[in-house]
Amino acid sequence: MGSTVCRAVADDPELELVAAVDPRLAGIDIYQVAGVQDSDVQVEGDAEALLRAEAQVAVDFTEVGAARENIRWCAANGVHAVVGTTGFTRDDVIELDREFSGKSNCVLSANFAIGAALMTRFAELAAPYVDTAEIVELHHDAKLDAPSGTSLRIAEGMSKSREASEAGGWGADPTKTEVVSGSRGAVGPGGIRMHSVRLRGLVAHHEVIFGAAGQSLTIRHDSYDRTSFMPGVLLAVKSVAERPGLTLGLDALLGLGGG
Repeated sequence: MGSTVCRAVADDPELELVAAVDPRLAGIDIYQVAGVQDSDVQVEGDAEALLRAEAQVAVDFTEVGAARENIRWCAANGVHAVVGTTGFTRDDVIELDREFSGKSNCVLSANFAIGAALMTRFAELAAPYVDTAEIVELHHDAKLDAPSGTSLRIAEGMSKSREASEAGGWGADPTKTEVVSGSRGAVGPGGIRMHSVRLRGLVAHHEVIFGAAGQSLTIRHDSYDRTSFMPGVLLAVKSVAERPGLTLGLDALLGLGGG
């Protein structure tokens, strides 16, 4: 993902790629890593490279343990952060909200695909009008957390939307016996069942299946390539300086209302 972000930033006429940080690739020219031409940027091994390059915004797509440290560093050093790493807990979000209350801001989103943000909103709109719903998310086999942050965000939005209506709770699960433990998936926000698939060849795919008497409604979004996330990442990079504190989700940048 890092190389894709570097290419997207370098190709945008409104932005400049000034630094790249990856301890595993330190010393390698950015052209070798990301195919970025006409750049003298070399990959460096520590975040201090951002200060030396006078970077205004850092983009983090790592893993949650490293991201926690990276984001704290950004908050402490006045560098705005755009974060697509997933796996953060509620306590993490509370801490980030506190840390980004000073000289730098943060946009944190589990999914930067604009289609995924639209899907989340569509699911919120549908939630009060159907009886049952389940979420299936499918990702590549290198994803470390399950369920995905996007599916959790979808379930939270659906639950809030339903609670705000007069629809009441979801229909009861009729299952009495799980022949194989866990076969009905995990119970997510609002009691919505969630199912995670991890397979080689996938990128990121989310499906919400609604069921009512005599009918069903399926809302699905598919990212077939990491370039699908880049318009959202670039939007966040260009917007983060004007959004004080912590912003959660791409929907806020797109002006999408919600539950």
